[in-house]
Amino acid sequence: MLLKYNPLACLPSAEDLPDSDDTPVDNQLQHLIPTLLEITLALIWSERMDWFFGVNTGIYYDPDEPAIVPDGFLSLGVSRIIDEDLRLSYVLWEEQKVPILVLEVVSQKRRGEYTNKKKLYQKIEVLYYVVYNPLRKKKPRLEVYKLEKGEYQLQRGEPVWLPELTLGIGREQGIYQGINREWLYWYDQQEKRYLTPEESILEAQQQAQAAQEKAKRLEERLRSLGIDPNEEI
Repeated sequence: MLLKYNPLACLPSAEDLPDSDDTPVDNQLQHLIPTLLEITLALIWSERMDWFFGVNTGIYYDPDEPAIVPDGFLSLGVSRIIDEDLRLSYVLWEEQKVPILVLEVVSQKRRGEYTNKKKLYQKIEVLYYVVYNPLRKKKPRLEVYKLEKGEYQLQRGEPVWLPELTLGIGREQGIYQGINREWLYWYDQQEKRYLTPEESILEAQQQAQAAQEKAKRLEERLRSLGIDPNEEI
C-alpha cells in the first residue's frame, strides 16, 4: 500500500514533482463543475481548516508512477492551506491521507472514467468515486460508487448521502456564472440543497430589500395615521 513507504526513504516531494500532466481539459464543464462544488464547500465548511478540495490537481500515489489528475477530489484530515504558495500537487506519501472522494466529469473524449480510472481509484482505496456524464440520455448521468470490501458498489437514490462527509451530492438545474444548466450540488441530510456563494449573496440582497420595503410600508402607514415616524419622542 502506498502509505506504507518508508518515511526515511529518499522520496520526491511536491516541489520535486511536476504539478501538471500538461493535458488540457476536454470540456469547460470539467473545470466549472468541480469548482462550483469547491467554492460551495468553502462556504459550508467556512470554519473548518481540516480539508482540501483539489480541482485538476495531480495526485501522486506511487513514486514510480505518473500522477493521476481527476477533475476534482476531496481529502479530510489534512491542512486546507499549507503555505501562501498553496499545493503544487497532492503527494500521498507526504499527506498520509487518501482522498475520500474523487470526481470525474465525462466529455465526448472518454478518458477511462468507467474502466482504468475506476480500477485505479479502487486500488488506492478512495472511498467514494463519483462519475458525472452530462452527455448520457438513457443511463443515469450521475453515478456514485462506494468502496465496500475492496470493491466499488453503485449507490442508489439521489441525492446520494455520504455519511463520512455529512453531506449529500446530487444534480439540479441552476445558474452558475450566468450559465443555466444542470450542475452538481451538495445537500444536507434532509435533501435540502446548500446555496452557492452567488445564491447566498443574492438571497441576502433580497432579504435586505424586503426589509427596506417593509420599513417603508410601515412608515407610510404611520404617516397615514398622522404619526411622524421620524419625530423624536
